Amino acid sequence: MISIWGGATSRTLRAHWACEELELTYTPRLIGSRTGETQSAEFRRLNPKEKIPVLCDGDLVLSESAAIVTYLADTYGRGNLAPLPFTPERALYNQWLSFIQMELDAHTLYVMRKHKDLANLYGEAPAAIETAIAGFNKQIQVVTEHLATRPFLLGEHFTGADIMLTSILTWAQNYGFDLDSTLQTYTAAQTARPAYKRAAKLNFSISAGA
Repeated sequence: MISIWGGATSRTLRAHWACEELELTYTPRLIGSRTGETQSAEFRRLNPKEKIPVLCDGDLVLSESAAIVTYLADTYGRGNLAPLPFTPERALYNQWLSFIQMELDAHTLYVMRKHKDLANLYGEAPAAIETAIAGFNKQIQVVTEHLATRPFLLGEHFTGADIMLTSILTWAQNYGFDLDSTLQTYTAAQTARPAYKRAAKLNFSISAGA
């Protein structure tokens, strides 16, 4: 039986969305970050990093949203949600996941979250936020140009890379970024998917915590 621990964040959305795209039966364990629930003994046995999301599938316990999305795609998607391993398409998929996680998430939007939403924990850092905004605006241009000639990151087929990117773009919209019309059209198309709507309704049904 599959279970997904975590809710209320863009990162946890990715895991729920992958399950919904694959029409998997799973148990959502909707705990929020920084609510104290990730510090419980039960959760720390699963993930001593005290971070969400976490996937449990039989004896497998897996953290990190990109790893979870890719595992689900490989195990249950049979090539439908991620290109098959050992192919050039899979190499491009991996490239996009790395780019999204580092350049659009950790180095930019999450810096803003740390020093804006979580300033009480990490401190105010106006210069860091300004640099993060500039960095995001620069790196997202790569995505804009790429999507100008194709409907999805890997061409004609929706994959886990689109799950990752869409979660970033909706996060950026919530932070007030003015996205190019190409990105607005792309985001609208992905968030109109029935699986996204089901996952978002579930994932954001709880508070993210402080």
